[in-house]
Amino acid sequence: MPIEADAAAQIPGVVTVTSLARDLRALGVPEGGTVIVHSSLSRLGWVAGGAHAVVEALQAVVGPAGTLVMPAHSGHLSEPSQWRQPAVPEAWWPVIRAEAPAFDPQLTPTREMGAIVECFRHVPGVVRSAHPRHSFVALGPHAGAIVADHRLEASLGDHSPLARCYERDAWVLLLGVGHGNNTSLHLAEARADFPKKKLRNGSPMLVEGGRQWVVYDEDEINSSDFEKIGAAFAETGQEREGNAGGGSARVMSQRAVVDFALAWMNANRR
Repeated sequence: MPIEADAAAQIPGVVTVTSLARDLRALGVPEGGTVIVHSSLSRLGWVAGGAHAVVEALQAVVGPAGTLVMPAHSGHLSEPSQWRQPAVPEAWWPVIRAEAPAFDPQLTPTREMGAIVECFRHVPGVVRSAHPRHSFVALGPHAGAIVADHRLEASLGDHSPLARCYERDAWVLLLGVGHGNNTSLHLAEARADFPKKKLRNGSPMLVEGGRQWVVYDEDEINSSDFEKIGAAFAETGQEREGNAGGGSARVMSQRAVVDFALAWMNANRR
């Protein structure tokens, strides 16, 4: 396949569970820690076993005492009038609201999260938070506490798994991706004091055993300056970067990057 051929061309050799785990340990991914992973399989070169191998490498590195967390967002379970990628005809909106299946932690697929997350969410023991759009999946001793009480109105704020990870002094691992994919920066966004726009959204959910279209308000989110924030954070020396297969990876304290982003947004966003 062309995509696999491109991946094979990135590196002189094959990436394996063993070699990737070695790279992640050298980078400083902590055994026994809580690690939030953002990833792109295609950026890692040709991986023997694909996403399955990456998941096994991550589990091996954090070990049984560690907790892995990944965003498992399902943006297709949202208000269709707000869709832009792609937009759909207005005549479809009421049909989607009436007929789209309710969010199901086991069945609902992720959207634009990547193959690694899709594989990880099927690992036995993984639990998923209850938010229909911005759920997270987790595995490990702290998984249940991290995904509990994920509220509709604060999907990426202080009543979200991101905040529970912050409380546990988690680490952020950007595996083949940049800060544009760093969901933890949305926690800083929620905490910042610049004026925020409220949006009315909706999702199909199970309520008392029946499917309902549930409407809720939430803060508008904006990742357009995340790469700029990440570049400024890297200059502080608090981010480690290294090889991950045929690509690169970065690891950092979630508290450090969130606190930095909070101060940056308060100073620069209006």
